[in-house]
Amino acid sequence: MKLSHLFFSDKPDIRWDLCAQMGIRYAVAKLAPELTGKKPIWDFESLREAKDNFASHGFDLVALEGDQFDMTRIKLGLPGREEDAEHYRQMLHNMGKLGITTLCYNFMQTGWFRTSKDLRERGGALVTGFDCSVAGTLPDKEYAPVGAERVWDNYLWFLNEVLPTAEEAGVKMGLHPDDPPYPCIEGVDRIFISPESIDRALSICDSPSHCLTFCQGTYKTMGVDIPSVFHRWHERISFIHIRDVEGDPSCFHETFHDNGPTDMPAMLKMYDDEGFDGLIRSDHVPTMAGEDNSRPSYSMNGTLFGVGYIKGILDTLKIYYQ
Repeated sequence: MKLSHLFFSDKPDIRWDLCAQMGIRYAVAKLAPELTGKKPIWDFESLREAKDNFASHGFDLVALEGDQFDMTRIKLGLPGREEDAEHYRQMLHNMGKLGITTLCYNFMQTGWFRTSKDLRERGGALVTGFDCSVAGTLPDKEYAPVGAERVWDNYLWFLNEVLPTAEEAGVKMGLHPDDPPYPCIEGVDRIFISPESIDRALSICDSPSHCLTFCQGTYKTMGVDIPSVFHRWHERISFIHIRDVEGDPSCFHETFHDNGPTDMPAMLKMYDDEGFDGLIRSDHVPTMAGEDNSRPSYSMNGTLFGVGYIKGILDTLKIYYQ
């Protein structure tokens, strides 16, 4: 397994120093222009500069995660999506040229969504949560309603447009499930909310670039047997996110890695037993004492805890990781 960390931008700061001190070598990045202040990464020099920046600090940029530019027209099937798909293809070409071979993407127009970002967890740490009774009082987006089959049609169009380029570039595109796995938020249906919907997505084609990001916390929220679905899809999984939650799709909150219902040592052992040798990373974490909550779920103290916890389990079980 390759232990990684998600960086928001390619601008070095104290987080880079802390990740190096934790022994993390592999970088995953979101490099959207609003984060970097640079050209979008369909511009080759922009992505090359980011790759070089990480390398100069001891990190190998091996993956991108999230929307690297505005995907609204693609996800909603709006005029102009052909131009955006061309940009996406150029991004994939650039990734291949630079050896960035993993892409974690999603098809959530509203993105990962929470109704609360300051719930109290152990010791007063702050975590995010979702409550459908609160979500139900929120106004619909201006482009709503958007039904499930329309989203499926847009997703199929997207795959047809970009997967051949991903194959040519040698990039594995790992689909992240909808978080939360709730049917409709702000008038927009969400389609990747169950194992059956993931099966439907995988059945579209068997391209080696058509893969999954296995977000352990999202599948736990679905209430499914995580080992069972991982075993079902393990040959298509390119990336694993490790976090935990309490609750169900209609109402849940996130937890510390060691304070939820999931048997984390058993999960990491299962990943190793199944032969997974791709990227893993500590996902959403609490905001702990001494930090502001300006980036909910991605505070650095919580990340230090999460990475240390994961490394401790791997070392105890004598699971090899890099």
